[in-house]
Amino acid sequence: MSQPAGKTRDRREEVSSIPRRAQGPGFTIITGLSGAGRSETAKCLEDLGYFVVDNLPPALLPKMAELASRPGAPGRVVVVVDARGGVFFEELSKALEELHSLNIPYRILYLEASDEDLVNRYAATRHRHPLAPADRVIEGIRKERLMMESLRGEADLILDTSGLTPHELRERLRDAFSDAPPEAHLQVSIISFGYKYGTPRDADLVIDVRFLPNPHWIDELRPLAGTDEPVKTYVRGQQTYREFMRRLRSLLGFMIPGFVAEGKSYLTVAVGCTGGRHRSVVVADDLAGFFRDKGLPVSIDHRDVDR
Repeated sequence: MSQPAGKTRDRREEVSSIPRRAQGPGFTIITGLSGAGRSETAKCLEDLGYFVVDNLPPALLPKMAELASRPGAPGRVVVVVDARGGVFFEELSKALEELHSLNIPYRILYLEASDEDLVNRYAATRHRHPLAPADRVIEGIRKERLMMESLRGEADLILDTSGLTPHELRERLRDAFSDAPPEAHLQVSIISFGYKYGTPRDADLVIDVRFLPNPHWIDELRPLAGTDEPVKTYVRGQQTYREFMRRLRSLLGFMIPGFVAEGKSYLTVAVGCTGGRHRSVVVADDLAGFFRDKGLPVSIDHRDVDR
């Protein structure tokens, strides 16, 4: 997308003192890869009380935002934008610049998924990929991923729908978009995972805890999970763990005010160990408690604990 980097920085600086969740109106733009779940996302947000406009031409975004800001208009508006075509990128870039010049706050939700999941979804629906009508689906995905990379960089929230059922996707969206207390300016999502199954693509911070002593090598702990008390006791009982958590809490405590000041509404923290069953689960649960003590809304997902 041709929007200059300076424009993005200016926009964020102007709204940095007003966290976006607290701004009105709530104007959200949904975009991302074909097959990544835009339609399901739109339905979910509509159920949450958002006024949803699907497939709006990007050139009409400023007008829609102005209408949404008028008295009596729906307070929270979601616009689904399909920005695959080259002309659409030009229109979208101009529309975002105009929103900036009009001082209309907005956020961008970008949906993506792994190549494997996208191919499987196209196979299930038997639809052709819009960028490869006469070619392999994987080629269309490759083209679109390259085309959308700059727009992905503009997103306020990136949601990777790989492996998610519609129900799980709705849970993630409810965590991010349902009403929160006025003081809850930063929505935190914590994911524990196993490196052997891949790193979550939508993580803002990835914390590797494979340096901690591994309960897997303790016979009586191996079949248990990090949610079980014997494993928690073992992991938390290590001097290395206590020192690590002290330093990690200090680092995150320093970073959180900066995230809020920059207008960041969502923070996804991924905590990984080898298999995602023991160490990462304990650390993720303790981090959730840390963020809750800060008064922040937290959701937690132990992605690989049952593998």
